[in-house]
Amino acid sequence: MEDIDIEEQDPFPVDRDGRQWGDDADRTDGNRKMGCCEKFQRSVSKWMLPEDSRNTYLERANCCPPPIFIILVSIGELAVFIYYAVWKPQKQWVTLDDGIWNSPLTYRSDIRQEAWRFVSYMFVHAGVEHILGNLVMQLLLGIPLELVHKGFEVGMVYMAGVLAGSLASSIFDPFSALVGASGGVYALIGGYFMNAVVNFREMIPLLGVFRILAILLIVGTDVGFAIYRRFLSDETGLKVSFVAHIGGGVAGMTIGYVFFSCYNKKLLKDPRFWFCIVGYLVFVLFAVLFNIFLSPAS
Repeated sequence: MEDIDIEEQDPFPVDRDGRQWGDDADRTDGNRKMGCCEKFQRSVSKWMLPEDSRNTYLERANCCPPPIFIILVSIGELAVFIYYAVWKPQKQWVTLDDGIWNSPLTYRSDIRQEAWRFVSYMFVHAGVEHILGNLVMQLLLGIPLELVHKGFEVGMVYMAGVLAGSLASSIFDPFSALVGASGGVYALIGGYFMNAVVNFREMIPLLGVFRILAILLIVGTDVGFAIYRRFLSDETGLKVSFVAHIGGGVAGMTIGYVFFSCYNKKLLKDPRFWFCIVGYLVFVLFAVLFNIFLSPAS
């Protein structure tokens, strides 16, 4: 039997606390076991970034600042919903009622001169299924996006979708009211969707297919319900426009795509950035002039 020299053997792989390592997949730099936060950041990078950007993200990854924008917006939307649901004399838990239509936040074409309504409508929601759907989608997608791209970029895309949604509704569905954060949510979805499509081969092919199919299923179901509520529902009173979904989605697929596909790149040197910004500003200017001089709701 051959003698074994213990001193020539590799030492048992242990961490700084003397605990034995598991598989190599659990090690980040060969010296320590990957923690829960690092595993989460690695998963976020695979879902949100193409392969050539992941290492850069993981080198810089931290939770400072935390995804404060999307969390604060969600808290604000939930707080306004609870206010109208509990402290107003109406059955807002399930459906629309007068409290919503008389809210100073709801967008209505007959009082569109109150310009803040083009943005503030995102805080008002038409029932439990409406608020829950928007909160779930924007938290599940918005938090990882904000971890990668930080609050300014995500906030810009979200608010661009909110404004584009109300302006598009004022043009293409001018006699309907508008409530809900769907414009902002669909801007996040649109930007992420375009990033997944363009970088399909790099963002894990199998999961890429799953992500695209999941997005199409969620969007198709939500838009279908919005169209039903707009044209086929027997609910009395003002109808809620569905055009904000489309306007927000288009804003996301343009401005959102540029922001979310340019990780660790200088936006000001990217011609796509200026093309999308100029196109968005032209649309905003046209919508403003339309509402002043051409709107049939005047």
